[in-house]
Amino acid sequence: MIAPALSQLLKRGALTLGVSILVLLAWRIYDTERGPALQPWHLRVPHELSVEQLDNADWSTWLKAEDQVFAEVKREVTDTLDPAQVPPFNRYRADSRVYPPRFATDWNRSYLLRPPGTPRGVVVLLHGLTDSPYSLRHIAQRYLEHGYLAIGLRLPGHGTVPAGLTDAHWQEWLAATRLALRTARAEVPAPAPLHIVGYSNGGALAVKYALDALSDAQLPEAQRLVLISPMIGVAQSARFAGLAGWPAVFPAFSKAAWLNLRPEYNPFKYNSFPVNGARQSWLLTDALQRQLQALVGDPRLTRLPPILSFQSLADATVSTPALVSGLYRQLPANGSELVIFDLNRVQDFEGLLDPASVTSLANLLPAPPRNYATQVLTNEGTGTARLEAVSTAALSLDSRRLPLELTYPPGVFSLSHVALPFPSDDGLYGTQPAANEDFGVHLGTVAARGERGVLVVPMDELMRLTSNPFYSYLIQRIDMDIDKATVPSLIH
Repeated sequence: MIAPALSQLLKRGALTLGVSILVLLAWRIYDTERGPALQPWHLRVPHELSVEQLDNADWSTWLKAEDQVFAEVKREVTDTLDPAQVPPFNRYRADSRVYPPRFATDWNRSYLLRPPGTPRGVVVLLHGLTDSPYSLRHIAQRYLEHGYLAIGLRLPGHGTVPAGLTDAHWQEWLAATRLALRTARAEVPAPAPLHIVGYSNGGALAVKYALDALSDAQLPEAQRLVLISPMIGVAQSARFAGLAGWPAVFPAFSKAAWLNLRPEYNPFKYNSFPVNGARQSWLLTDALQRQLQALVGDPRLTRLPPILSFQSLADATVSTPALVSGLYRQLPANGSELVIFDLNRVQDFEGLLDPASVTSLANLLPAPPRNYATQVLTNEGTGTARLEAVSTAALSLDSRRLPLELTYPPGVFSLSHVALPFPSDDGLYGTQPAANEDFGVHLGTVAARGERGVLVVPMDELMRLTSNPFYSYLIQRIDMDIDKATVPSLIH
């Protein structure tokens, strides 16, 4: 009697699950079909190099392949557009003011910046998901000023059309990273220092590469990692992002392959976001977490280079706790440091801030002593918008408070995931853009106010902080690592 009853229960469970999946897929189809139509930049997938081709390529081969990719985008997308059907404010229209090839430098492309004379070191810079080499150009320039050769890599699927991410895989991004590191050491041999700077998804790639290098003598080892808003962990829901794209196997429901379909007005970053992008980010972070766990207690981990990370406490893209528990908790005492930008604690936002965000700092860091140093930039307890650095040295029980010449701008309640690598005078994202740069639009100064449902993008996207009012601290802290300085000038 038990077996038939159990069988009946399983059948009912399977039926319930099947019906639930059908309902969810039906809702997904309905939801996506209400959105805007797919455009050529959502449909034409450029042909990038495979993992095998990347692993057998040099920098010259990569640049030639990249030229072909951009030529393909011009031929298959830009040259096919009907001006009557595409708004003038579109990065793929050749006559648009945000058309990247019209700028003095198209920062969507890979670049190699060479200092005068013999380089004293080399740095590889890895951008984030949906982004381009533009995002780390200021940090690349700083390294260049210090005599480093700087290599800014365009990761496959990026910098061209959003459709490029519908067929991208994280293994290709990692293979491109290996190519850039090979190039770095070919250009600037050891023992000159080799640094890797990774932003967001590029931060995950930087750590993954450094871990791989511990067991592969063919991979050049870095002497320092600098991570900015690193994607060490993402929301667990990203694990199931692929399910949202299932209806796209039927051509009639191809829009289901996209989580967002937005106007493409940003010359150096995609606004549209495919399901596969979320899926690949989760697969990369999952592989990274598994590798870190497997190395716990392994003596090879002591060879991991020191890691300097900058992270906003408030981050809607990556998991700040995952950076602490998933990465820093595993690190040996190797000179690593974590810098956290706290929320603005003195502005009168109490009635509007999420209580979880307000209180999460207390539970973020484990009690000292820790194997790594920490700097928490906060105005909690100062009574003003001026920040202090709450500093705890590695393996120390004691903290000290150092006043900084930094203040939260009025009306700003936190930094954001996308803000950290951009100074306030960035020509595209800055709140006070430099007058000598023109990228067709100043996204950091947009302050749209009005009624809901009028704009073609969500209002919260225009409210998100896109530059870092504390960039001077970030770049001077990087300077300390480059030149082995002892005290940043912002500290008194």
